[in-house]
Amino acid sequence: MSKGFSNDKGSKETGRQPGLYTMSSQGVQLHIQDDHVVMDNGILRVTISRPDGQVTGVSYQGIDNLLEIRSEESDRGFIMLGGSSGFYSYAIFERLKEWPGFNLPQTRIVFRLRKDKFQYMAVADNRQRHMPLPEDRFPRRSRALIVPEAVLLVHPVEPEFKGEVDDKYQYSCENKDLYVHGWISSNPPAVGWWQITPSNEFRSGGLMKQNLTSHVGPYNLAMFLSAHYVGEEMVLKFHQGEPWKKVFGPVFIYLNTLIDNNDPLWLWEDAKQQMLTQVQSWPYNFPASEDFPKSDQRGCVSGRLQVSDRHVSDDYITANGAYVGLAPPGDVGSWQTESKGYQFWTKTDADGCFLISDVRAGDYNLYAWVPGFIGDYKNDDIVTITLGCDIDMGDLVFEPPRDGPTLWEIGIPNRTAAEFYIPDPDPNYINKLYVNHPERFRQYGLWERYTDLYPDGDLVYTVGVSDYKTDWFFAQVTRKKDDDKYEGTTWQIKFNLESVNQSGTYKLRIALATAYVAELQVRVNNPNPNPPLFTTGLIGHDNTITRHGIHGIYRLYSIDVNGALLMEGENTIFLTQPMSSSALQGLMYDYIRLEAPPHNNSTKRI
Repeated sequence: MSKGFSNDKGSKETGRQPGLYTMSSQGVQLHIQDDHVVMDNGILRVTISRPDGQVTGVSYQGIDNLLEIRSEESDRGFIMLGGSSGFYSYAIFERLKEWPGFNLPQTRIVFRLRKDKFQYMAVADNRQRHMPLPEDRFPRRSRALIVPEAVLLVHPVEPEFKGEVDDKYQYSCENKDLYVHGWISSNPPAVGWWQITPSNEFRSGGLMKQNLTSHVGPYNLAMFLSAHYVGEEMVLKFHQGEPWKKVFGPVFIYLNTLIDNNDPLWLWEDAKQQMLTQVQSWPYNFPASEDFPKSDQRGCVSGRLQVSDRHVSDDYITANGAYVGLAPPGDVGSWQTESKGYQFWTKTDADGCFLISDVRAGDYNLYAWVPGFIGDYKNDDIVTITLGCDIDMGDLVFEPPRDGPTLWEIGIPNRTAAEFYIPDPDPNYINKLYVNHPERFRQYGLWERYTDLYPDGDLVYTVGVSDYKTDWFFAQVTRKKDDDKYEGTTWQIKFNLESVNQSGTYKLRIALATAYVAELQVRVNNPNPNPPLFTTGLIGHDNTITRHGIHGIYRLYSIDVNGALLMEGENTIFLTQPMSSSALQGLMYDYIRLEAPPHNNSTKRI
């Protein structure tokens, strides 16, 4: 690993790379002392320890230090520009060919701010609040809950937090929305501390991957690599003799203060404007390292994506709002767990057109997924990006999995379980931020509400009568028994068929939004056959239920159902999740569909 400090000239002994910035910008002063280095541009001053490169101080607006000095994070590189109210931070990781194999599960940059000043946190327009103090999480002031990161605040310093749950995962965010977050100090002078990530190219797992943001500490994080909401599949694994290098960042730490304005929330609005400026400036033109190519050293790819589903339309369907991306070559959907390379994503416009610009040189596959349709698109051609190239892929056609017409469907194919029934939280485990909130699924302990709602029998969903928004629980979890043990659950889908093609093959499509140490067994019209018609086997380490998410890794299963298993009139599909060693095991469904046999118009749905 290389720290890549700004004044480092490279060293064969340490393996460090030349810094991304030469520190020669007018207006920036560099003061080198025996045990620390001070970078000062007249607006703020950053103190870095020698030789380990730990940030020990950030001075701004007369405040001698905005950081808690006990922070133990290191392995950072830094850039300061003249006239800038902030500084850039990055890391260059390098693995040499002769090194032994090892795993790297997580890398991040973390700043711990002063708790006496920074007590208001903002992650999004509708996700911001006054936060508890770090000592509120101490054993004498809180009670540990089943999730290690979650505590119930029973004797907080400020009484307003009594009875609330605090958990850092309640403030997670998808990469596609994670561009700016941070803290506001309302103590005079009012100061904002913001972490801005202008690009997702160095993040793993694509735009839907969820990462931590800010949380009680007060902590401010820039997550580069993590297995959160994915599990073991996302851990970066190297074998003997495998070389590797990757630039994480730069990200921008932005500081602001009130000018002719008395509303501290103006600092958040200003931070969002600064975020847009940084995004528009990417890739930055100031890095001096050959490991960070500038815009004219990159390439771009364009094209148009359309959908072909003859059971929806005889014509091509415009892939409006589809996610299209370049990621290292792999299998269909492999970008979800890819972590060694770079990814470049965009959304199509109303006509399905896309432009992916400023792509690093290298070989990629082009991937896509379209909200409203199941499955993943992958173009089999290798896309080779060279300096300054402009590649037009032309018209691309995605044919989502489909055999026959839809008999019935449950949910919306959007890769999340957000449209299903999210229960009210237990009043004993509340985070006030998420009361009557669009992301109500972030409340603690919602898995326990399944037992409350279904104490004796499991969920039964009747097609044509039930409504998935109110009658389909958002997660198929275990049921708690009186002896504090748990049992697996079996859900039923009941539906009617006017007629059945006994010799035909029906297709059951089940898209999962997440799984955690779970198994899905499928049976038709008989809950007891062993083996079942279909089983996933043991799947998933997403930990989404634990971490208050609404999706993890997307999984799609297509199951053949012999017409001889069905009957005219009422039919039942049994969905069993038998794993039951804890409260947190289970599945979230994205979408379920039953298709009639192909080219068969005699089967009608009710």
